[in-house]
Amino acid sequence: MTITRSYYRIMLGRKSVHAKECHDGQFIGGDWGMDFDLSSTLPDNWRDFNKMYNPIFLERNPGKSKVAAGLACGMLHTICKGLKIGDFVLCPTGSGAYWAGEVVGDYTYVPGAILPHRRQVRWYPKTIDRSELSQALVNSAGSIGTVSNISKHGAEIESLLAGHALPTLISTDELVEDPTVFALEKHLEDFLVQNWGQTELGKRFDLVEDEGEVVGQQYPTDTGNIDILAISKDKTEYLVVELKKGRASDAVVGQIQRYMGYILDDIAEPNQGVRGAIIALEDDLRLRRALRVTSNIEFYRYSVSFKLFKN
Repeated sequence: MTITRSYYRIMLGRKSVHAKECHDGQFIGGDWGMDFDLSSTLPDNWRDFNKMYNPIFLERNPGKSKVAAGLACGMLHTICKGLKIGDFVLCPTGSGAYWAGEVVGDYTYVPGAILPHRRQVRWYPKTIDRSELSQALVNSAGSIGTVSNISKHGAEIESLLAGHALPTLISTDELVEDPTVFALEKHLEDFLVQNWGQTELGKRFDLVEDEGEVVGQQYPTDTGNIDILAISKDKTEYLVVELKKGRASDAVVGQIQRYMGYILDDIAEPNQGVRGAIIALEDDLRLRRALRVTSNIEFYRYSVSFKLFKN
């Protein structure tokens, strides 16, 4: 019988400040200022949980945005309910490596303790050094927030624990038509975020932040993660940015429309709108045809310049 499990990157406190205590105590956990037992109110669906607790989070954290509330409550639900017994967690140690463990217990609440919303974990004796990870897994494991689903890298993680590294250029997404472009545009996403202010889009939009930290990269929704989420400088309009990543044109258009719908329904205030931008390496007739009847999604191309100079 094949056992299917999910894989998550979990941060144990800001900058892994509680990592050692969690490792020694055989648990993972979260906080987010929700200092009460959730045992009796943990619906299976995270959207139901968010509807219930987003208002409480905002009441306890005045000045926080709906974006921050959605992130916090979504991640809290994942730790408390979304993680299943047998799921795998990868947790930064704070010193360039990761502890790996298996979830072995249901949700418990420990009042007055650090990270009081907890799950028991059986840690593997071996740590994984960051240098052993493929670049794709490094990118996923380095995404924003406390919780990140890295299940698409499950085979690589299992192989690393067994002492066998996998090739770095892999894509398990059946919609990817060109794995080489997929790999290139995973790097482009990080480049865009790091150099956002110098881009054409950066002149009109700012990356979404919470307490000075960028949370607009790989922003989670109920249908997947948005590559980049930004907001106009006058705060009237959100921008959803998707990199084509070598995928089929129809799939990318459908995906960005779903993400835009989520932002409009769950994040934007009544006076805020949402736009989309698809970025690709090459011109794409199918993509242009699909966007002809869509007024609020723009298409951008990028170019890569590489030169060698003999000294």
